Amino acid sequence: MTRYPQGILVSCEVPWDENEQLIEPVFRQEVAETLRAGFRHVYIFGTAGEGYAVTLTQFEQIARIFWEETRSEGVLPMVGVIAMSTGAAIERITIAYKIGFRTFQLALPNWHSVNDAELARFFQDVCGAFVDCSFLHYNLPRSGRVLNGADYERLVRLVPNLVATKNTSGDLARTADLMRKAPELQHFFGERNFALGCLFGECSLLSGYGTLRPQFTQDLYELGRTGKIEAALRMASEINEVGSEVLGWLDGPRVDGAYDKLVVNLGGTVDMPLRLLSPYQGFSENELAQCRQILADRFPDWSV
Repeated sequence: MTRYPQGILVSCEVPWDENEQLIEPVFRQEVAETLRAGFRHVYIFGTAGEGYAVTLTQFEQIARIFWEETRSEGVLPMVGVIAMSTGAAIERITIAYKIGFRTFQLALPNWHSVNDAELARFFQDVCGAFVDCSFLHYNLPRSGRVLNGADYERLVRLVPNLVATKNTSGDLARTADLMRKAPELQHFFGERNFALGCLFGECSLLSGYGTLRPQFTQDLYELGRTGKIEAALRMASEINEVGSEVLGWLDGPRVDGAYDKLVVNLGGTVDMPLRLLSPYQGFSENELAQCRQILADRFPDWSV
């Protein structure tokens, strides 16, 4: 048995006006549309949601609105926490905790890569301060250290409320390592390696394209969840082709949110501004138009 429910995890991005202020109606619409599309595991403030860039004031403002918009039965809202220290992480979690959240996505502090002792202390100090909460670890290279199965195997014994991981990349060997050595955790894998994870047991889907084509994403998840691996791999290959053709030509690399805001717009349900918080650069309206044309020409089934 895993420590957290299986599902499809989807990010909600944050719309900014020309003065870097939240456009509240657009944000509320985006969250509502994501829920209407059938997604129940939703979160804010990952890399795509610019969790590394928001001030404490913005963090609280947006978290309060997100809480209001996710008060539906069966919805599991999650708040991302990206901070440079244990104290800074606890400060942000405390704000969200007082609002009502009990599930958090936690990245390692990245000013300097943590060693084994520091890794254990970070999770014990942060997760141990909120024993009635659940924590997903955002396992990304930007933190300076990508955890493997043995790392999680140790943490599972030390941190009872560490319940899940988020892994956006990985080949078969790395995916198998995570699944075999830390089966207690619910591993959320990206579209490219979700089907591989399903070869080794229960895992979940982290979707970067869910708002673009919700039913396709849900079908992929169901195929993997029910063990139809070959069909799931074919669908994953199609998603990979769409991503490469539609987004691969763009001048980059850019921070994740730049691509995710393009995808939200390509989905057609929300007029999401492309700008990011300073100093990061989003894409232009012209680049969005070219992406939309490529999608319509090459993948008409995906075009709105």
